Amino acid sequence: MEQEIRQMKRGLKNRHMQMIALGGAIGTGLFYGSAPTIAMAGPAITLSYLIGGVIIFFIMRMLGEMAVEEPVSGSFSYYATKYWGEFPGFLSGWNYWFNYVIVSMAELTAVGIYMNYWFPDLPQWTSALTCLIVITIVNLINVRMYGEFEFWAAIVKVVAIVCMIIFGLYIIFTQMGPFPNNLSNLWQYGGYMPHGIGGIAMSLVIVMFSFGGIELIGITAGEAAEPTKTIPKAINQVIWRILIFYIGTLAVLMTLYPWNKIGMEASPFVQIFSNIGIPAAANLLNIVVLTAAVSVYNSAIYSNSRMLFGLASQSNAPESFKSLSKNGVPVRGIFVSSGVTLVVVVMNYFFPGKVFMYLISIAVAAVVVSWFVIVVTHMKYRRLREKQNTVKQIRFKSLGYPFINYLCLAFLAMIVVLMTQVEDMQLAVGLLPVWILLLWGGFKLKHRNK
Repeated sequence: MEQEIRQMKRGLKNRHMQMIALGGAIGTGLFYGSAPTIAMAGPAITLSYLIGGVIIFFIMRMLGEMAVEEPVSGSFSYYATKYWGEFPGFLSGWNYWFNYVIVSMAELTAVGIYMNYWFPDLPQWTSALTCLIVITIVNLINVRMYGEFEFWAAIVKVVAIVCMIIFGLYIIFTQMGPFPNNLSNLWQYGGYMPHGIGGIAMSLVIVMFSFGGIELIGITAGEAAEPTKTIPKAINQVIWRILIFYIGTLAVLMTLYPWNKIGMEASPFVQIFSNIGIPAAANLLNIVVLTAAVSVYNSAIYSNSRMLFGLASQSNAPESFKSLSKNGVPVRGIFVSSGVTLVVVVMNYFFPGKVFMYLISIAVAAVVVSWFVIVVTHMKYRRLREKQNTVKQIRFKSLGYPFINYLCLAFLAMIVVLMTQVEDMQLAVGLLPVWILLLWGGFKLKHRNK
């Protein structure tokens, strides 16, 4: 296994790692997924993202602690196998692969929605298929090409969000009347929490979809040039990114326009600037949200191919997924991961406009399983280090062990319970135990064939 892992090219530099971390934090979950959360929580969506962001930061520190000590491709699937057991490793690897297949499909669906802003008659499936082909080609070249693509895509997103915040603040304080009346959209339509604590709680379900993908930092550890330096830096910057890119952005948007007039027909970012009479800004932001969707799809194909490589290295997937191209790229993993997402092209052909929320619900259920495995695996890892009396040698410790671990587990359990209260998500909750049983059957079949 070690020999195979060393064949992966460490072509991701510090600037790539930083931007990959940003790319995981800024995507369709924010640009389009914020629409249903605004409907649930109103202006208090900012509080929802703060609560969810803190929990995710804690989980990322747990993953980071293990990734700095053992920077391998496959990340938490490898750690789960080593510190918890064979089935948790098998479960987490395949579940993560499945989760990112669903995320890929959601991003392709969003690409179609964004393109319809300019071309209302363009079938969503054609936009999705074009994106799929282009990004698959990018990933087939080499890991540095993936890193460069993500680097520049992330720069577009970051610059656009910063400019939008500055421009939004300019409008608020120059064209919307004197302070504090210019902030009245934050409380005028039912108050800051129009649906109370219950609205904030329900919005957390979709908020957590927005944060799915941040754990990609751990997946890239096997190809990071200096993992002991780049991983801690990337993870520690997650919290301020959440404060600026999620909470700061949404606070500006909620001030600019009444929250109860935002629909699901396009990104809230685009709708708001279009409705306040700035079509140029709306068009620019649609370019940005389109870039974001393509960027996250790029990351999904990358991470899924590496997860299949890691699973094959652990004998949890066919041996053929261990083969690499001369550039160190897991070609078969890329083709399979990309090929499976063709399903959403068909779904968008038959059910245009209805696919996104169903995909979000399945993705949330799957990502909760991934985060649960990370938290429990970290507890197992830390207990082993305590037995070995090597805790003091850990270079990047997580925060508040073990209390924070239990807090995160309780939060994840709450998310699953809340999903049962959302009509579009009840099916995903019902399918979750079925999915775990299927993986258990696959695991048993694997051992029977040995």
